[in-house]
Amino acid sequence: MTKPDSPLRRLGVAAMALATAFAVVACGSGAGTSAAPAAAGSHSAHAGQPAAPPQPLRAGERFVDLKMAEDYTPAPPEGGGTDEYRCQVIDPGLTKAAFLTGTQVTPENTALAHHAIVYAVPPGGAAAVREKDAKTPGAGWQCFGGTGVDGAEVEKGEASWVDTWAPGATETLFTEDAGFKLEPGSLIVLQMHYNLLATDGKPAGSDRSAVRLRLTDGTPQTREFDTLPLDAPTDLPCTAEESGPLCDRAASIAEVTKRFGPDVGDSADRQVKECGQSAPKPGDTQTCDHKVPSPMTLFAGFGHMHLLGRSIKVELNPGTPNAKVVLDVPQFDFDNQRLVKLPSPVELNPGDTLRVTCTHDAGLRKRLPQLSKLPPRYVVWGDGTSDEMCTGIMTVSPRKS
Repeated sequence: MTKPDSPLRRLGVAAMALATAFAVVACGSGAGTSAAPAAAGSHSAHAGQPAAPPQPLRAGERFVDLKMAEDYTPAPPEGGGTDEYRCQVIDPGLTKAAFLTGTQVTPENTALAHHAIVYAVPPGGAAAVREKDAKTPGAGWQCFGGTGVDGAEVEKGEASWVDTWAPGATETLFTEDAGFKLEPGSLIVLQMHYNLLATDGKPAGSDRSAVRLRLTDGTPQTREFDTLPLDAPTDLPCTAEESGPLCDRAASIAEVTKRFGPDVGDSADRQVKECGQSAPKPGDTQTCDHKVPSPMTLFAGFGHMHLLGRSIKVELNPGTPNAKVVLDVPQFDFDNQRLVKLPSPVELNPGDTLRVTCTHDAGLRKRLPQLSKLPPRYVVWGDGTSDEMCTGIMTVSPRKS
């Protein structure tokens, strides 16, 4: 039985046209096999590099060049460290619906820009985004792992994760007749990860990064993409060498609740129940099975965790003769989360199972500048740098039959 609140159920009632295969141009080669996280925090692979030129426009397409509303000078968050994750709202000014068929981020300050994520927020989430921006001093707001805005999060189906960027990446390019539909009033949220390692955490100049959107008006045949998040719990205990008050699961959940409110704080126990488990299963590896509620086609996906992530995998109908791995990231790298196109689209049918499996490593905590000075904790689901997630974010589209 489909979970009442699951993303699959929400997607199953959405009206979307059948999508088709698309091309993804990402940084590096060998999608899904980025460098092992053993060197996490070194940032050695992300020296400033110029942006690659976009590919030529195709029939019916146009470029829309956008910039952050104002300059921003990165600074590490309170408590120390050398990394800042800052979200900026960018208004594409759409007066009619358009389809997003390609995206390219161009950082201004390449010496500090470490990686970036582009989110598309539909009109229904625009007010919450603008309110967050208005209430936060300075340009944009602190964020990590998502937009950080209630009402505009990918995990809840309120926004779409449409692109990632790392130095050396080229334009993310879809086919000219398929893309993410942007309605009038839609906003772009650009999450910039700035690294101040070279300046020992001290401010080092401003940045006003740009985003180039490739848009088309579309036709009645243009097919629409959407993102589908498949979540699993995170129940990662402290290592045997660690101790402290937050190594207690209940205490850690209470602290997450204090930081982010009851909706996020309740996630740990809620996910355990939604995944059919009678009790949490503390350990490095967690899984969750999601039942497919209606016919749909799967085209691509990428795995999302935070800094302690080691690997993530999504399987179709595991343990059966027709089992198939549809996403495999055996060496997860937070700084190189990228969309992986399936060799060919995979048809999903009602009753099929999609299983997401994540492995985290609490031992990485001592090796990461962002975490090494923080107290040890039992890691559960949360939006913060010291929290974790396990999500297979898939690109799917329903079928009529």
